[in-house]
This record gives sequence, structure tokens and C-alpha cells, in this order.
Amino acid sequence: MSKSNAGLNRPKRWDFAFSDEMSDQLVDRIMQMAPFRDMDPEGFPRSAQLPDILKNDARLRVFEPGEIVVRQGDYGNSAFMVLTGSAEVVLSPGLPPRLEGRSEPKRKRWLHLLGQFIGNSREDEVVRTSSARPAGVAPSAQGTARGVILQDVPRVLSGQRTATIRERDFFGEIAALSRLPRTATILAGVQGAEMLELRWQGLRDLMRNAPQLRRFIDGIYRERALSTFLDALPFIKYLSPEAKQELMDATQFETYGEYDWSGDYKQLIKKGASAAQEPTIAVEGDYPNSVVIVRAGFGRLTQRYGNSHRTLNYLGSGKMYGFDEIAHNWREPNHHVPLQYTLRVIGYTHVVVIPAAVVERLVLPVLPKSSLPPLIPQDRRTRPRFEPAAGDAAGPRIPQDVMEFVTQGRFFNGTKTMVIDLDRCTRCDDCVRACADTHDNNPRFLRYGPIHDNLMIAEACMHCADPVCMIGCPTGAIHRDTFAGSVVVNADTCIGCSACANNCPYKAIRMVEARDADGEILVASDSNPIHKATKCDLCVDQFGGPACERACPHDALTRINLNTTHELARWLQR
Repeated sequence: MSKSNAGLNRPKRWDFAFSDEMSDQLVDRIMQMAPFRDMDPEGFPRSAQLPDILKNDARLRVFEPGEIVVRQGDYGNSAFMVLTGSAEVVLSPGLPPRLEGRSEPKRKRWLHLLGQFIGNSREDEVVRTSSARPAGVAPSAQGTARGVILQDVPRVLSGQRTATIRERDFFGEIAALSRLPRTATILAGVQGAEMLELRWQGLRDLMRNAPQLRRFIDGIYRERALSTFLDALPFIKYLSPEAKQELMDATQFETYGEYDWSGDYKQLIKKGASAAQEPTIAVEGDYPNSVVIVRAGFGRLTQRYGNSHRTLNYLGSGKMYGFDEIAHNWREPNHHVPLQYTLRVIGYTHVVVIPAAVVERLVLPVLPKSSLPPLIPQDRRTRPRFEPAAGDAAGPRIPQDVMEFVTQGRFFNGTKTMVIDLDRCTRCDDCVRACADTHDNNPRFLRYGPIHDNLMIAEACMHCADPVCMIGCPTGAIHRDTFAGSVVVNADTCIGCSACANNCPYKAIRMVEARDADGEILVASDSNPIHKATKCDLCVDQFGGPACERACPHDALTRINLNTTHELARWLQR
């Protein structure tokens, strides 16, 4: 054991504050503002007092007129409150990428790649300590970097539909709390803006201990999420502004399941999970009284088959349920049909619910005939026949047993799931060696996992659409890459608490002993080895994408987006 490591302290949540510039005077100033001045200090635990949250989980940001605060499509881990000035939300059609300053992540040059190959350590899990600010931590500790500033803002926004965010208003909470990408680009107003930025851990603690803030955030969350989401629906463009407002007034925004759903899921797996144990939104055979649209998360579409249920498909964001039946009954008032399938909740799911009467009165009369769904065939009106899930409307289909396997394991959550065809795989382990060569002699996955026939889902990070591994990380060490949305771990701020590994439903995160650049095991002051989380990072700094996929000589391995059935259906039929 190295003497230099013997007294090393384990990092704690607030060892890396969000900003080094939050002085006690600045915290006192914020504490005098609403809604913080109305919060009861006694409602906060000793370990996370209100002033401590503001000092460590918040930072003050000053934006120039026209400076971009957040960009649509980026993944964010923080929310903002406007202190002075205002901000403009670009609703549609949206700014071109060049104005938003988008750029690709830097890739390693070939000399760096050669050095990486030659200089890989013989020891696993080398952690190279650095005095530099860890990646993903607020740059304000070294001076806040200036962002993209748009010139001649009135002209740039002249062709855009916008909304104004004023003082004491919050925004960005949807992305911060729901693990979703930003829904709009927001820039500072013509007079600039001063904002308080809260990273999601602080926002979570504030909402947990200050009920009035939770009610306020929930209100604007519902309002903004609903308005933005409805704008993306295909039939909204046919509605007048008055009809759209009436539709919004009648629409409900519902949430099912638990935010931390992985624990319940693991218990269900141990007990032998089945579709019947999942919460139900609507049941096959009932009268179709509403359209349900998945906003975030996933729903399972099932159908009765004998004394059990079979999975037809899973519905991701933007998918509708019940619209076909309501449209059929509106067109055929004398030949009504019931709901053809059952919709069940998988994990933590947000849905938008529009009453059937509103759809019949406002939507269906204005839709062109070509946009109406076809009538439901006669032989499906009383006893719907079982149909396997389709990849494309006229393309290959996924076999029913494979659909059950993917759905039962919740693998549809993965945007980069590692799928291996065991009929083609020769167990040569070229994929594992390629991963090790890319990551300091440490492979970031196991060529092992659940198997169905010739199909294996390897225990490699799937970079989920709903990454529950991020829940409970006290430092934000595990987070989304802002540009690509990949789930990555910052080794410098990881405190080894194992929350991410315990939360991951797919056994894709491992806690390993950390070493320094000399190969010595890092030991804490309590004489126990320091552990860090490690997982696949999709080779974000390498040319050509994931090394595992590129190294397979038999086309047996692929990284695939299972959020929809299309890619899997095509790969199975290749």
C-alpha cells in the first residue's frame, strides 16, 4: 500500500460545490427573495439545510442580451430561476444549429490513440487524479465561461413564435427532474438577465422539504409540458387557436408508477414478473372514453390470449392509445367497438389524457379524410385476434416470444443496447479486448446477460431513455453528456456510494477498486479501498463509435435503439 494513499479522504457530496462564488452574502440575498424567504427552515434536515443547499447546489449566472441559456434537444441537469431581467423561449420553428453554436465532441487524434494503445496500464481501473476542475462540474469555479450570444436578437426572433419568462419564474425543471432533453431553446432577453441555476440534486431537496415550492413547480411543469407536448401532435395543426386552447383546458396530465421504479422492478423479477402485476391505464373490452398519449416512459400493449395476456408492443413517447377506436365509433355510430387492447404502465410513465367527447367535437371534424385511421375490421370488433408486433407497417415483424423477452426485461429502455446473435458469435472475445484496449486495460462490459434462443442482451450500459441509475447520485457524478445524451460517470466526483449500481436494473454498472497513475490502490482514511463506478461510455472520444461493435469479425454484435421495434425487427431479418 502506498503511504501517500493511506490518509486519503473519501469525496463527499459537497466537496465539489456547483460554484466557488456563492458567498454567504449572496446566499443571504437569495434567502430574502420569494419563494426562498417563505420556506420553513425547520422543514429541512440537518444534513441539508436551506442555506447549505443554496451555497453548494446553486450558482449565480449573469447572461448578456441574446445569450443562449439552454438549447432544445440538449440534456440538462439543472433548472433556472430568473432573478432580474427576462428570457425568451423559442417555440417554433426553432433556431438553425449554426446560430445555437452546436459542435461535435472532440475526438482523440491518431497520435493520442497510438499512445493509448502503447501506454495502457497493466492494472485495471487506473484513476488519474488531476487538479483541474472535473468534467461536468460548473465552470464558474474557474470563471464562468461565456456562452453563445446572438446578435440583433429582434431580427433573429422576428420569424419565431416565442414566449417570455419573467422575474421569479422557473424553467428547465422538466429536463432536470424527468431525465428528458430540453424542450426549447431559451435565451436572455434584450436587457440581459440574472439567474439562479440549481442543479437537480438541490432542486430535488428543495421540493422534498418545501411543499409550497413543490406545488409551484408541479403547476408550471404540468402547464409547460402539456403545451409543448400538444404542439407536437399531428392533429394540432388543424385546430384553430381557440379550439387548441379548449382542448388544452380539457386535457389531463397524469403520472403512473414510481420515480425510482428499478427497485420495484427487481422485486417483480424475483417473484416472477408478469404483465398482470403492472398498473393498468385502460382495459381491453372497455368503452373508449379517452385518448391516452405517452409523453415519457413506456406503456405495454397487451391482449387477452386464453387465460393470460400477450404483449403486442410497447408504446414510447408520442404514441397514442384509444384514438383508432374513438375515430371508428365517430364514423360508425351504429357499430361501436370497445378498446381492442389493454394499456399497462412499465416503470415511471407520464401520459396525456384527452376525453373522447373533446376529440369527437374538436379534432375529428376538422381532420382530412386521409388523416383518419382506417375503420376497425368486422372480425376484430368483438373478439380481437392476436397479431404480432410489427417493425414497420409493411416491414419485418418481431416474433412474439422475442417481443415478450424484450418487454419483460425492460430492454426497450435502452437507446444503445448491446445485442449479440449467439448463432454468429464464436466467443472469440475480440469485442472485450477492443473495449479493454480503449479503456486503460479495463473492459467496460461483460459478454454475458439474459438469453432467449440465439439472442443475448449483454450486461453493458444501454444509455437508457429513462436512466434510473442517475436517481440518488448525491454529487451528480453520473449524468448525461450534454451534446450526445450518453450516460457517463465522472470519476473525480464519484464518491463510491453504489447508488447508481444498485439502481441500474440491468447490472451494467460495477463498483471497482480505484488506482492511481502508478497502479497503487487508492485507500481512504478508514483504511478501506476506495471504489468508483465504471460502465460503458460508448467510446465517446474515439473515432468510429463503440469499439466492441467495430471489432466483431462476424457481425454478431450490434448497439441498437430498442425504444421502438423498427431497428430490432430489421436486424433480426438481416
